[in-house]
Amino acid sequence: MENRYDIITRLNDHYRKMSKGQKAIADFIYDHYDHAVFMTAARLGDTVGVSESTVVRFASFIGYNGYPEFQKDLEEWVQNKINSVQRIGAKYGRSSQSEILTSVLNSDIEKIEDTIENLDAVAFETAVDIILEAKNVYIMGIRSCAPLANFLHFYLNMIRGNVILLSSTSMSETFEQMIRIDENDAIIGISFPRYSMRTLKAMEFANDRNAKVIAITDNVHSPMNLYSSCNLFARSDMVSIVDSLVAPLSLINALVVAMCLKRPEEVKQDLKSLEYAWNNYQVYLNDEINFIDEEPMLNYPLRKDKS
Repeated sequence: MENRYDIITRLNDHYRKMSKGQKAIADFIYDHYDHAVFMTAARLGDTVGVSESTVVRFASFIGYNGYPEFQKDLEEWVQNKINSVQRIGAKYGRSSQSEILTSVLNSDIEKIEDTIENLDAVAFETAVDIILEAKNVYIMGIRSCAPLANFLHFYLNMIRGNVILLSSTSMSETFEQMIRIDENDAIIGISFPRYSMRTLKAMEFANDRNAKVIAITDNVHSPMNLYSSCNLFARSDMVSIVDSLVAPLSLINALVVAMCLKRPEEVKQDLKSLEYAWNNYQVYLNDEINFIDEEPMLNYPLRKDKS
């Protein structure tokens, strides 16, 4: 049975109280655990930019008797990750394509059902209110979570103004984009294993500025919960080489629908204005075909007839 208090859980639980140097070590392990597992304390310290003694004290700080015990636990955790991929190969190796499809879809259904059962309704309603009432809303999700962040940004921008999608490969550029965030604003951080330290640091920065912080992540052990005032959990377990994002996407979709229902008249008016702009300037003429009376509408007039 997998240890529920593994090294990553230890890092999550102690992260908030870590010093700057200790956080640098933790960040490296989060992002490069496959390299860190082979490093001595001295090598890890050189790579991160701290002393060997800092690395040794770091191991003790998160509950180990010394660096060797820490490294052994990290090795076991990495091995479990490798074994999980091997188990996937054993499970699906001789399956037909249709069997794989059925198995993966059923697994996604299970994740949605689990998300429904464990979702905090109060936290969900709080998130809706925070997003609607904030002066500016910042959204961050990178790597595999980037499509989720883009989806939320696209629809949230239709519901209300002042929505900023934080997209950068540089932490300093991210801070530049949110330099004016304050207590009137909100940030939504989206991250699932492997967790993004850039997203976490953006949430920490927002929290330091007294902004409202919403986390969309997988469970209570996620480091994304460290700086958030509102946590929304959606299950995202590995079923193949990639993580399933079906449940997180459904959760985000539910957020959008809930916001639309809470301010129906404003949303209706915004969508009417947007539709007029689309029609008036032929926005979709070249890349989409609309069907009216079963005929493609390819020659839409440039401006509506005012008569």
